[in-house]
Amino acid sequence: MNDWTMIEAINHALANQMRANENIVIFGEDVGVNGGVFRATDGLQTEFGERRVFDTPLAESAIIGMSIGMASQGLIAIAEIQFMGFIYSAIDQILSHAARLRNRTRGRLTCPIVIRAPFGGGIHAPEHHSESTEAMFAHIPGLRVVIPSSPARAYGLLIAAIQDPDPVIFLEPKRIYRDGKQAIDDNGQALPLDSCFVLREGVDITLVSWGAMMKETLEAAKQLAQKGIDAEVIDLATIKPLDIDSIIASVNKTGRCIIVHEAARTCGVGAEIAAQLAEKSITSLLAPIQRVTGYDTVMPMFKNEHFYMPSTQRIIYSAIKTMEYR
Repeated sequence: MNDWTMIEAINHALANQMRANENIVIFGEDVGVNGGVFRATDGLQTEFGERRVFDTPLAESAIIGMSIGMASQGLIAIAEIQFMGFIYSAIDQILSHAARLRNRTRGRLTCPIVIRAPFGGGIHAPEHHSESTEAMFAHIPGLRVVIPSSPARAYGLLIAAIQDPDPVIFLEPKRIYRDGKQAIDDNGQALPLDSCFVLREGVDITLVSWGAMMKETLEAAKQLAQKGIDAEVIDLATIKPLDIDSIIASVNKTGRCIIVHEAARTCGVGAEIAAQLAEKSITSLLAPIQRVTGYDTVMPMFKNEHFYMPSTQRIIYSAIKTMEYR
């Protein structure tokens, strides 16, 4: 067993799969010589060589276009977009080609690419370095969208993403890249995609979140327990496809639900979860579904991020309000 941070777990998952499959290639801006801006690919070019781990120009559309070409011809392409805020120039390649290749060729071609991108706020970076627009990718048919919330889940979910025959957007919450370690066995074992993880069982209220916001959500559950409120905590993990059945099972038990996400409120993933719960579990609800989210504005720069980010206290306030609803 190894005690790894999330960034170390990602690095070792990449290395594990590259040793197992010589058709895997990794590329992006500064991923080769420097090992990536956050050092996710540190040491990989030294071990696997410049033909398998290499730097690219600052051209996200070209990076993804190259990934699609490689993937269609038998390689597994792992492309790093340096920050999520830089991914938008590649949207045409992702939406028009990567996501549609299986359907367009009626299954004759698949597109095994993993698009890795650090995302979210909390590190006092400029606005284009703090994006949280996962709902935009979840809306695109043909894509999986995966967001880990711990070192162990980052390791297992990234391996699953690499082994998936279709394109996966793998968003890495950079705020928790080095926030604590977990014991991980470097055995190449994948975790299931398309499934939630129940991190805490409870009977009074369901808290649903993902990525870095799991930290505040779990802390809120701990403090709510001291107030006599027993919260069940669900890590969504795979944003698309959505494991709504696991959430419904929890809400049918608790009767209450709060969805927590850093992204802007309007048309976020939380809205989709709330809509599906209203359609499929309305008779189990004892109170309106609540969302604790970011705001419908650009992430404030630098030291003002904390005004935007959902806090533990906001989650607790919403939970108490929900519990008191009559």
